[in-house]
Amino acid sequence: MRFDTKIAIVVREDLAAWQKLNVACFLAGGLAGSYPEIVGRPYADGSGQAYGPLIRQPVLVFAADAAALHRTRRRCAERGIVPVLYTSELFATGHDEANRAAVAAVPTEALDLVGLGLLAPRGAADKVTKGLKLHG
Repeated sequence: MRFDTKIAIVVREDLAAWQKLNVACFLAGGLAGSYPEIVGRPYADGSGQAYGPLIRQPVLVFAADAAALHRTRRRCAERGIVPVLYTSELFATGHDEANRAAVAAVPTEALDLVGLGLLAPRGAADKVTKGLKLHG
């Protein structure tokens, strides 16, 4: 199936493995919260055991350095795409309110981005992520 939109998560490549996974999970959750239409229906196995829903389309995960993350954020802004973000400061916070305060304390260009997530029409997503490599 070909979707009209793309979901992309961009994670800074110099993070520890646990940090990359943490960032990707938070960003996926942020996208699901921001765009409930990307969440599918609940699952059930052959025995009738219930399971929660998943995001209904593939998620592309890219690796990037700090400069590429900022370029991706600028490209989103130029196209009116509102990404979800994760900054390095969020590794030290313990709850959502502290997360928002940590982000609000830093001007846009000074954000220490470690991850971005976005949902956009296919063409726009391709332009925003142009030059990024899929995470390996």
